[in-house]
Amino acid sequence: MLTAERMSVWRGRYRLVADGRPVAVWDPSWWRTGGDFEVDGRHYQVRANGWGTKYRMFDEAGGEVALVERAGRKHWTVRAGGRTYEFRRASMWGNRQELWADGVKVGEMRRTSAWSGAIEADLPGLPLHVQICVIGVQIAIWQAQQSAAASG
Repeated sequence: MLTAERMSVWRGRYRLVADGRPVAVWDPSWWRTGGDFEVDGRHYQVRANGWGTKYRMFDEAGGEVALVERAGRKHWTVRAGGRTYEFRRASMWGNRQELWADGVKVGEMRRTSAWSGAIEADLPGLPLHVQICVIGVQIAIWQAQQSAAASG
């Protein structure tokens, strides 16, 4: 189980904990949609395209590690390590994303508190750095939705 909790109301940084052990901090980008994190001594950058529907994760050498496509849609995918992971939004208004493999739900990610922004993820089969990328993309999407709602 991977959890993410907001560290401060002002900055939008999240502390990520895997099975009770701190593993990373998601640090949102100031200028572009996405963020940065470090896990197991390796630095990663996650950046969105102009529409926020496609996110790419890069390692410290600038190599693409993962690609998230159709982010924010009902059905979306993550490609990493030669595999494709399929996600589905559980409902139109819900905050739960389900991980599917071979037509079977195998995991999920959900926001446990709208107030604090806390997130729980059980994403078996995904490497830890890809799990953090997926959570970071969801954080970016939820923050964009909140900003749009507040300005509208």
